[in-house]
Amino acid sequence: MPKMKTHKGSAKRMRVTASGKIKYKKSNAGHLMSGKSGNRKRKLRQPGILANKPLTRKTRRAVQE
Repeated sequence: MPKMKTHKGSAKRMRVTASGKIKYKKSNAGHLMSGKSGNRKRKLRQPGILANKPLTRKTRRAVQE
């Protein structure tokens, strides 16, 4: 069976941490920021961590070479 190819779209948006978690940048932080509360903007600066186990496993396979 041939090797599985990296999903380039996902690989550009997500990183696999050393412990195997998926880290990504949260959406809705690009523009129109004046209408959002400071608390919301501060939370958007934090990286998102994918918590869903089955989805994490599937994403890790797609992102890693």
